[in-house]
Amino acid sequence: MVRPRVISVMAGLLLAWAGEAPGQSITAQAGAAATATTVHVPPPALPEVMARDGEGHATMRAVRLTGPIKVDGRLDEAVYTAVKGATDFTQLEPVPWTRATEQTFVWLFYDDDAIYFAARCMDSQPGKSLTTDMRRDSAGVVGGDYVGFILDTLHDRRSGVLINVSPIGGRRDGLVTEEKNFNVDWNGVFESATAPFDGGWVAEIRVPFRTLRYRQGAGQVWGFNVHRVVRWKNEKSFLMPMKGLTAGGALMRLSMAADVVGIEVPPPGKNIEIKPYGVSTLTDVARPTASTKVSGDVGVDAKIGVAEGLTADLTYNTDFAQVEADEQQINLTRFSLFFPEKREFFIENAGLFAFANATGSSSLTPLLFYSRRIGLDGNRIVPLRAGGRLSGRAGRFTLGGLGITTEPANGAPATTFSVLRVQRDILRRSSLGAIVTNRSRAQSGPGSNQAYGADAALAFFTNLTASAYWAQTRTDGETSGAKSYRAQMLYDSDRYGLQAEHLLIGERFSPQVGFVSRPNMRRNFLDARFSPRTKGRRAVRKYWWTGNYDRIASASGRLESRTVHADFESEYHSGDRLGVYYDRHYEFLPAPFRIATGVTLPVGGYAFDNVRASYAFGQQRVVAGTVFVERGSFYSGDKTTIGVSGGRVAISPLLSVSPGVSVNHVTLPQGTFTNRLVTTRVVYTVTPLMFTSALIQYNSASNSLTANVRFRWEYQPGSEMFIVYNEERDPRLGGFPALLNRGIIVKINRLFRF
Repeated sequence: MVRPRVISVMAGLLLAWAGEAPGQSITAQAGAAATATTVHVPPPALPEVMARDGEGHATMRAVRLTGPIKVDGRLDEAVYTAVKGATDFTQLEPVPWTRATEQTFVWLFYDDDAIYFAARCMDSQPGKSLTTDMRRDSAGVVGGDYVGFILDTLHDRRSGVLINVSPIGGRRDGLVTEEKNFNVDWNGVFESATAPFDGGWVAEIRVPFRTLRYRQGAGQVWGFNVHRVVRWKNEKSFLMPMKGLTAGGALMRLSMAADVVGIEVPPPGKNIEIKPYGVSTLTDVARPTASTKVSGDVGVDAKIGVAEGLTADLTYNTDFAQVEADEQQINLTRFSLFFPEKREFFIENAGLFAFANATGSSSLTPLLFYSRRIGLDGNRIVPLRAGGRLSGRAGRFTLGGLGITTEPANGAPATTFSVLRVQRDILRRSSLGAIVTNRSRAQSGPGSNQAYGADAALAFFTNLTASAYWAQTRTDGETSGAKSYRAQMLYDSDRYGLQAEHLLIGERFSPQVGFVSRPNMRRNFLDARFSPRTKGRRAVRKYWWTGNYDRIASASGRLESRTVHADFESEYHSGDRLGVYYDRHYEFLPAPFRIATGVTLPVGGYAFDNVRASYAFGQQRVVAGTVFVERGSFYSGDKTTIGVSGGRVAISPLLSVSPGVSVNHVTLPQGTFTNRLVTTRVVYTVTPLMFTSALIQYNSASNSLTANVRFRWEYQPGSEMFIVYNEERDPRLGGFPALLNRGIIVKINRLFRF
C-alpha cells in the first residue's frame, strides 16, 4: 500500500487547494464553476441573440420555445423568422481573423426537456460540397464539410460536450476535458437531421437535458462556440474569433467561448441509466486441435448521476466482444509498441485520468494509468468480474476514481485494480493534480504494486504552457531507482513553435497499471518550428520548417540514443501536403537485439541516417491518404521503406475502402529480411446509425492473416445490436492460408433511462 506519509501529504495538498479563495475579477469568476454566473457582455434584446465587445468577448441568448420544433433539417418553423440567427463567423484558415467568406447562422432554443441547436450553412457553390463518410464517430465525418458546436454546461471553461454533423447526416460526438482531450467514444443520446437547400445546407440537433450534466438552479450560464468547415476551399471559421490559435483543437479552447444566458433547466431527475446485455458466441478452432464451442452470457452496465458534474458507472460481468480488432504495427525497435484503448467502459471519461499530459502513442512520457492492463494479459483476455468508476467535476475539482476486479483465467490470478485521480483548477487555465494506482497482485510475484505522483499544468497567455510531474512506484517494498519526473515548456502559435523537455525514468520505475515504452532513461529534447503563411493567390497556403534534437541516455548517464531531425513541409490551399524529412541517428545496443527471425544485431554503437519524402492528399478528395518513401542506412546496413498510410477511397457516401501498406526491406551483415504489413478496412454505411465494417490485415513478421467484420445497428438511441465475425489464418500452411480459428458473436444491449 501507499505509505501513510505520502497519503497525508496528498490530503494536505487537497485541503490547501480546497481552501483557496475564489478570484474576484470578472474573468476569474467566469472561469470558476462556483461563481460562473458573471458574463463579460450584457445579453441583447430579442430578436437579436448575440452581443459582442471589442475584446473578443460575446454573450448569446438562448430562447425558450413556445411551440414544438420538428428536427427535420428544414428550419421552416416561425421561430426561425422571429429570432435572428447569430452570425459573423471569423476565419482561422486560410486567412486568420478575417470575416468568413461562407457565412453561417446559428440558433439555440430550449423547452422543458431539451436544448436545440440549428445552423444554416451558406455555400456559394453547394455542388462542390463533399462528404465521404456518415458512419457515427468516424474521422471521415470531419474529413469533408461539417458544422460542430460545443457546450460548456458547467461553465468551468475547461470541459464540454462537442457534436459535429455533416451534410449527409454523419455525426461525431464526444467529451472535452482540460480544453485539449477529446473522448470520441462518448456516445450521448440526441437527435439530429440535415438537409440541403439551394444556397447550402441545414443542420438541426436536439439534445435532451438528461444527456447533459449542469449546475442546478436559476441563472444558468453556459459556454458555447461553433466551428464550420467548407472543405472545397478549406475554409475553417468560428463563431468566436480564435486569435493566436492553430485550427487543430481550437473549438476545444473553451476559455475563449461565448457565454450563453437565458437557459432554464428542469429540476434534477434521477439521472439513472441501465443497459443490460446478452451475448452468444460460436468459436471454431481448426489448429492445433479441432474443436467447436458454443457459449452465452449476460451482464449489465449502469450509470448514475451522483451530483451536478459527477457520474458513477457500475459494471457487472463486463463483455467487450463487439470491440474492433487492433491495427497491427511493424516494430523495428527494441521497445514496446503502444496500442490505444478501444473498450467503451474504459474510454468514456478517460481524459479525466490522464496524468502529466502524457499521450502514450506520441510521447516517451510514461502512463501511470493504462487501462489495457485491465482485462488483457498479453494477447489473452481475462474476464472482468465487476467494477465501478466515479468521474466528473465538482466545483474546481476534477475527480476520477476506478476499481475493477478480474476473474482468475488463462493463468492469470484474480486481481483488483484501483485508480484515484484528482485535479484542482487554479488561475484561469492551469491545474495541479495527484494520482494513486494500485494493483493487488504484481505482474511477477505474489506482491502488490503501487504508483503515485503529482503533476502541474500551467498556462500563460494564449500559447505558452509549462508542465511538470513527479512519480514513484513501489513493488514489494522496493523503491530504489523507482522514480520518474519531467519538466516541459511549450510555445505553440500559428507562426512559431518551441518546445523543451527533460524527462527521467528510473531503472526500476514500474507502474503496473500503466505503460512505459522505454524504461531506464534520461531524455533532453529541444524542438523549434517556423511556419509562415504565404500572401496573395499562390497555391501554397503555409510553409513549415522544423528542427529538433533528441538525446537519450540511461539513468546512470550512458548515451543510448541521439537523433538530429530536420524537415520541410508545404501545405497547399487544396489541402494537400508535401514533406521532406532528414534524420541522423545514433543507437547504442547494450544487449544483442533480435530484430527479425534469424537476424540479431551485436552489442555496440551504430550511427545511421535516412531521408523520407511524403505527399498527403487532402481529406476532401475522393482518393485520400499519404504516400511515402524512405531510404537510408540502418544500424550496420541499410533500409528502404515504401507505403501508404491513412488511405481512403470514397466510392460513395455509403461505401469506402481504406487501404494501408508498409514494406520495409532491410539489408544487414547479419542477414536480409523484408517486413510487409497490409491492412484494408471496408465500410458500408446504411444510415448514420447502421454500418458494416471489415478490417483485413496481413503481417509477414507474425505470419498472420486476420479478418474482423462488424455489423453495428443503433436501433434506438443508446441501444445497439452487434454481429461480429473473426477469423485468423496462417499463410505458411497450405496453398491458401490455412484456417487457425474463427468465431461469430451476436450481442444486443438495451438502454433504460429513469
